[in-house]
Amino acid sequence: MVSGTLMKFVKPCWKPSVEGENSGDVSGRVDGLLWYKNSGHHVNGEFSMAIIQANNLLEDHSQLESGSMSSLESGPNGTFVGIYDGHGGPEAALFVNDHLFNNIRTIHAAEFTLENQGMSADVINKAFLATEEEFISLVRRQWRTKPEIASVGACCLVGVICSGLLYIANAGDSRVVLGRQEKAVKEIKAVQLSIEHNASLESVREELRSLHPDDPQIVVLKHKVWRVKGLIQVSRSIGDAYLKNVEFNREPLLPKFRLPEPFYRPILKAEPTISVQKLFPEDQFLIFASDGLWEHLSNQEAVDIVQSCPHNGVAKKLVKAALCEAAKKREMRYSDLKKIERGVRRHFHDDITVIVLFLDSHLISRSSWHGPLLSVRGGGGIFANT
Repeated sequence: MVSGTLMKFVKPCWKPSVEGENSGDVSGRVDGLLWYKNSGHHVNGEFSMAIIQANNLLEDHSQLESGSMSSLESGPNGTFVGIYDGHGGPEAALFVNDHLFNNIRTIHAAEFTLENQGMSADVINKAFLATEEEFISLVRRQWRTKPEIASVGACCLVGVICSGLLYIANAGDSRVVLGRQEKAVKEIKAVQLSIEHNASLESVREELRSLHPDDPQIVVLKHKVWRVKGLIQVSRSIGDAYLKNVEFNREPLLPKFRLPEPFYRPILKAEPTISVQKLFPEDQFLIFASDGLWEHLSNQEAVDIVQSCPHNGVAKKLVKAALCEAAKKREMRYSDLKKIERGVRRHFHDDITVIVLFLDSHLISRSSWHGPLLSVRGGGGIFANT
């Protein structure tokens, strides 16, 4: 997988910019509310990244109400991709962005080198749970001074390519879609690889009911939207301590987050659903994205866009396509949507994070790669000077 030394870290943040103003190319560019890195090379091919933020700044004007961000790490033996879609605040997404990859890399001292290919579904699962435990410890330490952190969480989607295998781990409602060449019909077909955990899905509601047979209110239809305990749509996440640990279901947490009755087992889970599969030459590319993209584009529509466009800047094109659909649904033009300010924008579309990973079968079949190590982190919830 990835060796212990990384070449470069890009801060998970950016400053708001005037429309059209761009930052340097190495760490990505900024255009208004959009952060993007049009192209780059990972050990198994090329990639393209983009993030659009829609949520408002908090009262202190330093943080977003939520944080959507991504990371890509690539080294001698593999590539790691992470999509972290925060809710309730940016803290959980930022924390996961800083800790999950390192936990995967080092869990049980498993350094991913040529001599020790230590990747497995079990390692990824343990890394998720370790990251969860570390964040809950942070919540506990800050409980008296910052109780609202108990209501902050993040959906986490991870992809790892190592030794010709693709590992997908998901907790929440982000999604990864594979573009696969169908030789018989000469088309690129969309294949969804991740399993989502959103109460809008009947399978998720049934899982929750089976896990909580004594709670008839475990899922509630509220304003035509299914929610867990009437509060949250996702059933798995990192964070959301107030729905996992009864110790946080009390003051000083705000009443709107507190449940009227105690609970005796965690309501939400942090364990991801994990799949492992071999990559084949007909597997052309992977689209990792938060739910904000999939609200407006179908799996096949996204695959068709990637297939028909140049690799350079294709993630940004996916974001634009989703925004065009969001504008169309509100009977307005894309150019007018772009003029809407942050905060108000959230009523038209969610934060959207996209990574497109192109797959080169010749590179995937190699046992090692001698190019430079790579670490790119995009987006974020804190606007700091860089």
